[in-house]
Amino acid sequence: MDQYIGKMLDNRYELLEVIGSGGMAVVYKAKCHRLNRMVAVKILRQELVEDAEFRRRFRDESQAVAMLSHPNIVSVYDVSRSGETEYIVMELIDGITLKQYMEKRGQLNWKKETLHFIIQIMRGLSHAHSRGIVHRDIKPHNIMVLRDGSVKITDFGIACLATATTTLTAEALGSVHYISPEQARGERVTARSDIYSAGVLLYELLTGRLPFEGESAVAVALQHLSSIPLSPREVNPEIPETLELICMKAMTADASRRYQSADEMISALEEFRKNPEVKLDITVDGINNAATNEPTSKLPVDDVGKIYRPKQPPVSVVPDDPDDDDGMSHYEAPRRKKNGLIIAGLAILALVLLVGIGKVLSSSFADSGDDGLADVPNLLGKTMVQAESMEEINGIFTIEVIGSRESTEYAVGEIIEQDPGVGARKAPGTVIKVFVSLGDGSKEMPNLIGEDSQAALVMLSNLNLGLTVERDTMYHDTIEAGKVISTIPDAGESLSKDNTVLLMISMGKEPVPVTVISFLGQTKEEAEKNATDLGLVVKGFSYAESHEEVGTVIEQSLAPYEDAMTGTEISFVISSGPPATSVTKRYPLPFWQNEEVHVRIEFDGEEVYNELVSTMLGYVEQTYTGKGSGHRAKVYYNDALTYDEEINFK
Repeated sequence: MDQYIGKMLDNRYELLEVIGSGGMAVVYKAKCHRLNRMVAVKILRQELVEDAEFRRRFRDESQAVAMLSHPNIVSVYDVSRSGETEYIVMELIDGITLKQYMEKRGQLNWKKETLHFIIQIMRGLSHAHSRGIVHRDIKPHNIMVLRDGSVKITDFGIACLATATTTLTAEALGSVHYISPEQARGERVTARSDIYSAGVLLYELLTGRLPFEGESAVAVALQHLSSIPLSPREVNPEIPETLELICMKAMTADASRRYQSADEMISALEEFRKNPEVKLDITVDGINNAATNEPTSKLPVDDVGKIYRPKQPPVSVVPDDPDDDDGMSHYEAPRRKKNGLIIAGLAILALVLLVGIGKVLSSSFADSGDDGLADVPNLLGKTMVQAESMEEINGIFTIEVIGSRESTEYAVGEIIEQDPGVGARKAPGTVIKVFVSLGDGSKEMPNLIGEDSQAALVMLSNLNLGLTVERDTMYHDTIEAGKVISTIPDAGESLSKDNTVLLMISMGKEPVPVTVISFLGQTKEEAEKNATDLGLVVKGFSYAESHEEVGTVIEQSLAPYEDAMTGTEISFVISSGPPATSVTKRYPLPFWQNEEVHVRIEFDGEEVYNELVSTMLGYVEQTYTGKGSGHRAKVYYNDALTYDEEINFK
């Protein structure tokens, strides 16, 4: 049995059963005893608790989702830590993944299903991108379909801030079928990377297949870099051409040719939904030639699964020669010929460079002493400006910053390490590679008083100090529930890595006993004000028919003169007036033997009867239902107004 089943987290969340699991975390169905509701609790796997990298990623997800609030993104209620257990509390979703939905349904209807799903997904991404969050793992496995047909984006486990730089990892390769080319190259990921993945997902929704398949993750990643998939209409001719173009533009290999934002893609989808015949300003040439100049080569993979883009000169594609009939294919011979020219050119260029470098070094050696070498000076503790202005550097050596590190010895911007080292004898022109200081890494504690607790957690996480945040609660007369009352350390004090921060969170005013009054007969506005003044929380209003005055309270959830505590919820039922009554009218028909008449009746401007009637019936009977007076009925025989009367109800 799972070790967490039956466990209570923070004396609040009772874990009931496992409802999902992934490589990083396990998701449990749980009951929140404080709010008496069912929730989902995501817990970092026990075997990863000691792994700093996984803890960081788990906290990154907490940070990412805590910043988001949108109908198409799973809601987060709480982010906490109970002992060694780190967890996220989310809404409990009653549904299945989009992948499961696709497997059950088979080929989806592009109009009723595909458009419906992709627009909601893009709206969720638009919200995330507006908060600076890039999901980085959009795929049908991370989209939940609810019973009402709405969708929610889940699993921000490898999400990142749009300003962050990232490297493709083995975890991301698990989703390689949906990965963007820039992710495959290990380049900086932006919102347009999510748009590419959404384009691949749209392709799969439209065609029932993935655009790229391969024997390995790397093989598929290479196709994203250098191949063009079959157009959706080649797979399924029933797909509208405009929708195909929207899909292909979203998954263009060249990020500059994609939709530049989720909102831009939503606009195109909405325009198409309103009019499937619309012609958008999208051309196939502007899409399909995006990847043709990308060199195709094997991507090296290191021991942790990171893929790096190989540094290669661009390769030109030689067009077919229709007159070439030497037995080779129409591109092989010209390509070999051109390759030979390139190799020869490179050899000549290398020779010229060597001669030039030799001349430069010879003249430098002549000016640098007997052996032509110079001493490398001490750059430690100097800024780049100071170092480059030194006589021992200027005109002799070049300095290159290759990295930065935290240091308790050197101030921010000062050089902390150099290669070659001090005193080394090197030829003029040598590049001295240096690391500069980031300082000791400490930062100032922000002022969090009055901030929402979730916002406070995000602000602390953004400091990137790996802080341990503990929370406690207490009642407060002026600071509303859920907001920060005080912090340890105080605002302005120094924070270092792995420090512990205590947040004191308000529970609102301390409850006191009150006696519930009778709200019967009060208007909605009066009842709401009086209940609030009493310290009760108005949960809501409902309406019911009643002979009591319209708009007045006829029921209350807390009985009059009952004892309650401030903060207790109360709801009201408001009178919507007496129930409707019915009136039946008969209208004589013109009597002609074996004749028919077209009868049409309107009640308050709405058609309620439209039939071809035999005059042998003698009359037409109609029952009207409503309230009050001043209603009007009009009867037409063969489109001629025959009766026009006022209808009144008791």
